[in-house]
Amino acid sequence: MPRRHATPRRYLMCPPAHFKVTYSINPWMDPAKPVDLPLAVAQWEDLRDRYRSLGHTVEVLEPHPELPDMVFAANGATVVDGRVLGARFAYPERVPEAAAHLDWFRDHGWSTVQEPLHINEGEGDFAVTASYLLAGRGFRASPLSHGEAQEFFGRPVIGLDLVDPRYYHLDTALTVLDDRADDVMYYPGAFSPGSRAVLRHLFPDALIATGRDAEALGLNAVSDGRHVLLPQAALGLLDPLRERGYEPIGMDLSELLKGGGSVKCCTQELRG
Repeated sequence: MPRRHATPRRYLMCPPAHFKVTYSINPWMDPAKPVDLPLAVAQWEDLRDRYRSLGHTVEVLEPHPELPDMVFAANGATVVDGRVLGARFAYPERVPEAAAHLDWFRDHGWSTVQEPLHINEGEGDFAVTASYLLAGRGFRASPLSHGEAQEFFGRPVIGLDLVDPRYYHLDTALTVLDDRADDVMYYPGAFSPGSRAVLRHLFPDALIATGRDAEALGLNAVSDGRHVLLPQAALGLLDPLRERGYEPIGMDLSELLKGGGSVKCCTQELRG
């Protein structure tokens, strides 16, 4: 069993003070199912407090009353080596979130901030490993955003095609377990045959998730290199993670799942 070490992280999160499901832009969203807002807030606060208890820093983005999906802060930008590539959302309901994120970065002293030309939804569809910037496409991000990200970050971008609408963002189908190494877990059924072949080639030792754990949004997880925070219903991932030397921590974000997101969707990593 490898010896795993956590590294301190800095995250940006947005409280679900105005979270609700009044429209549907992914298969998880059903406006007919009411949201228990106090429970959603309590679950979000539990995630925030858990990060802090593990030694990580959590910055807070102010929520906007007319933007109920701002709680899914991972979608607002991608930050690598201190460089910030903003988001350009696919659906009009979320478009104003992009400016709110860019304003936050500029107001907090980030100097290299770029507004994108092409549709990308931040860390929803960009994932950072030691060697690559993995980039999802098929439901939200434009393929043109991949070249834009490669030029901006100066890292090789690997495009991956998503084919199951339940896994509309890369972060619902793949988790980076250790960004100091090329260690990931993913659900093959979310990807096209060609993209599955690419993943097998790049990550031959990846942890492979089952359909049941993917359906629990178990890949929408966050790892600091040792601790892996993931939806508590993804029971089938717990022992395989432990066998690899990770410490899985189950989180209950069941109310936020009604909007199509869980641990990772709520967590944007501020790298550099």
